[in-house]
Amino acid sequence: MTTAPLIDGSGATSLLRFATAGSVDDGKSTLVGRLLHDSKSVLADQLEAVERASQNRGQDTPDLALLTDGLRAEREQGITIDVAYRYFATPRRRFILADTPGHVQYTRNMVTGASTAELAVVLVDARHGVVEQTRRHAAVAALLRVPHVVLAVNKMDLVDYAEPVFAAIAEEFTSYAASLGVKDIVAVPISALAGDNVVEPSARMDWYGGPTLLEHLETVPVGTDPSLEPTRLPVQYVIRPQRGQGVSAEYHDYRGYAGQLASGVLRVGDTVTVLPSGHTTTVTAIDALGAQTDIAWAPRSVTVRLADDIDISRGDLIAAGRAPVPTKDIEATVCHLGERPLRAGDKVLLKHTTRTVRALVKDISYRIDITAPISEGGLEQRSGAEGLNVNDIGHVTLRAAEPLALDEYADNRRTGSFLLIDPADGTTLTAGMAGEAFETVRATEPVEEDWV
Repeated sequence: MTTAPLIDGSGATSLLRFATAGSVDDGKSTLVGRLLHDSKSVLADQLEAVERASQNRGQDTPDLALLTDGLRAEREQGITIDVAYRYFATPRRRFILADTPGHVQYTRNMVTGASTAELAVVLVDARHGVVEQTRRHAAVAALLRVPHVVLAVNKMDLVDYAEPVFAAIAEEFTSYAASLGVKDIVAVPISALAGDNVVEPSARMDWYGGPTLLEHLETVPVGTDPSLEPTRLPVQYVIRPQRGQGVSAEYHDYRGYAGQLASGVLRVGDTVTVLPSGHTTTVTAIDALGAQTDIAWAPRSVTVRLADDIDISRGDLIAAGRAPVPTKDIEATVCHLGERPLRAGDKVLLKHTTRTVRALVKDISYRIDITAPISEGGLEQRSGAEGLNVNDIGHVTLRAAEPLALDEYADNRRTGSFLLIDPADGTTLTAGMAGEAFETVRATEPVEEDWV
């Protein structure tokens, strides 16, 4: 039976960005390799290289994990270290896959891979069930507001394809993820090694009546309705042709503000507010791909012309409808990515959309323990006096040198996120999300033995 392709608003097959995560040895790389192999997304020379490498390692069958574990250290250790991006397509949909590491040491890499994902696939070994790293990955997906989460219960062949084993794991994970605010959770029993329920349905699990993993990836709703979102256009570049440089008379008064629409819909005639100045004006023209248009929607790149001459530069935000209030004081949930700890009093650079300003870490209110099972109303928050180390998630208060127009991250993933950067060498320190990340966080007394 053939199925019709899913079409987006531009007339092209839709695109799904998704990330995979799982504990070490849960079979994540094998799953990704199986997904690519069985969906006919592997070139012949790639498959031949994997077969040769597998034979050299004394394996009788191709090790599909080698399709994704590209670093030499990954192949030697049998673990994923880097975030590997894979691009593939089926007749129904195009995919960008971020294969993220499972080891706790590389949790920050999952944050990178899942930051733009619309779906996260969390792997669990059917023999071990939900473990600490599983809860960590579920919490990161909830923190980053990933709309859809798939629990892939792998290695069902090692538990005799037992339905009760799958049901118990699915119930525990679903309860935990839902308590963190994840709205859409689907559980699929699979065997990546044997190919059960990855691309083709499994005859050995006839008790399961749901979709295969690929079928779910092909049919899950993607994107949002731009008309329901606030309109946000971060200004990336001011286009102002200079006289005497071959500019025709038609364009000698041209002044446009170029950028990529972060969210929403922009129309000619819309009243917009320029932030942080707060000046209000009207959109007189929208240019896209060398032609004028009456309407544009995210994530299209456009150049906007306005009715009034306003002092606008790179880093300003053009907003329509309900606009955020610019502020220098920022409360945010952050995930620390850098090797150097983040301490109260640190001076950093804060990058929000196309704007970068100096900022001060005024306070680290608490860090969140995302590894413990939820009981009595939510995740535990512990004292943040010691600062945040690599992979820690916590709540901070920042003071920016200039006002910033941030949305709450819960309302807008693009304009509610930011980065903290080391001003000394330019390395990324911390990924931030404005506002409270989780609905269920409860305070507890500090536990001294937790500090290192």
